[in-house]
Amino acid sequence: MNEDQVLISTHDLSTAGLLRDGFKSSGYSTDLVTPDEELSAEEGAVLLVLTGGAEQGQSSLVIQARDKLHIPVFIISSQPLIAEMSQDVDEVFDNPSLISDVILLGSRLIERRRLQRLTGIVGETDAMIEALERVVQIAPVESTVLVTGESGTGKELVARGIHALSPRRHEPFIAVNVAALSDTLLESELFGHEKGAFTGAIASRRGLFEISNGGTIFLDEIGDMASSTQTKILRVLEQKEFHKVGGEKSIKVDVRIVAATNQDLRRLVSLGGFRRDLYFRLNVLSITLPALRDRKADVPTLVETFVLEASNRHDRDFHGISSDAMEILVNYSWPGNVRELKNLVESMVVLSPGRVIRPEDIPEDVRAGGGQALLPALIDQTVHSGEVQKHLKPELEFVFRTLVDLRLDMDDLRREFEAYRRGEGLTTNGKTIIGTVGSVSGDKPIDSVIEIGSSTSQPGIEVSEEFPVADSGWKLSSPLDEPVVFRPGMTMEDVERQTISAVLSSVGGNRRKAAKLLGIGERTLYRKISKYELDG
Repeated sequence: MNEDQVLISTHDLSTAGLLRDGFKSSGYSTDLVTPDEELSAEEGAVLLVLTGGAEQGQSSLVIQARDKLHIPVFIISSQPLIAEMSQDVDEVFDNPSLISDVILLGSRLIERRRLQRLTGIVGETDAMIEALERVVQIAPVESTVLVTGESGTGKELVARGIHALSPRRHEPFIAVNVAALSDTLLESELFGHEKGAFTGAIASRRGLFEISNGGTIFLDEIGDMASSTQTKILRVLEQKEFHKVGGEKSIKVDVRIVAATNQDLRRLVSLGGFRRDLYFRLNVLSITLPALRDRKADVPTLVETFVLEASNRHDRDFHGISSDAMEILVNYSWPGNVRELKNLVESMVVLSPGRVIRPEDIPEDVRAGGGQALLPALIDQTVHSGEVQKHLKPELEFVFRTLVDLRLDMDDLRREFEAYRRGEGLTTNGKTIIGTVGSVSGDKPIDSVIEIGSSTSQPGIEVSEEFPVADSGWKLSSPLDEPVVFRPGMTMEDVERQTISAVLSSVGGNRRKAAKLLGIGERTLYRKISKYELDG
């Protein structure tokens, strides 16, 4: 029988009897209480269910449940609740026949609160309640679980909760941070090793899988695991056995694996950084934890909890946080999630100025509202031909290549402009597309017209017959039968716009060929087409 006790009022004896039988069959102890009874906080009550009394106004049982026992309240009544009472009731069932719904929702609420007590997970927002209810559903079964979420969201707490609510709760729970160990050391830690298996192995040693036999092993940051170790983990999942490092004997184990990662394993699988078969074996059941910025309503409750913990641990008095300071904490984006908030609260408790915390007492970067999550700039290490080669993550590689392309494009434009200023004209691929007429500096006026040829009879750009403009649908700012000119007073942007328009016309709007003729990158050409509104 579960030690948690459900209190049921005797307003309606027939309904109370049905509720008592239902909660008992679900594994909870029950106790019938009269409307005027004095409740005791020592009986382990976790839920109060009123079978009536809504029409009588505020109930003494509800007041005691709220102020004395701090437990949720359900009420079954066909009568509407008065305003004062509705504020203190968690669920209202207006149909006395919905006994099964009362038991189902009550059981879920009890288990969720028990999970929070066991693990210290705090949160009452919809996103967090959904995650906790999923833990309650997953815990009793034996399937492998994959927990995903950003760093600091509480993935290990969830893993401990799964173990605590499972039939394995009396067996060992072992947590392993995969990213904190080298590949060789990780394999030895997980599977153990035989004497003499490697330098320094002076004695045989049991691994964590063997130690946690019958219990649960938590593999944190599984996305950083080496491919060779992934293969062994897959064997444990499929065959329930493994070999020690340097060993020949197969060792049978019964271990439930809960894995966690802050990476996108699907992307890693597509990039070849994670085994596809292992991913599907780990992702039998999954839980995604929300970032703190997505459940800001939980921040005040988290702050209150962390303040109490830090005050007790450091034996410090804390005088509270002003509403303005709390608003700053709520609106901050918290890139480090709950871990970052907990560390900040602890520092505020330790460094408390002996008064209520005001906005100026909060660190500047938090007050400024910064803290946006940064693009991961991690380095992968892959073994190739016995050498460790480092290559950039795809996100950083994309940014890096884009910056390199932009730098090359700007260097090309700078060289062309400097050549033009020296009187060499604007050239592309060895062909002059703008002739020289003297200086472009402000002290010498330009009194000539520079023409860009628009037909094969003129020097400059040739119109290819392979891409007839009439069929391309490309609309010119200047018709082909008129030269593109440079007149006094025109800016370089005016010249550039007409030049790009003419080149696009000459290749029938083919941007790849136009970029090649102009000697610039396609991405640069796309930007300029958009800038000059030439994309018609």
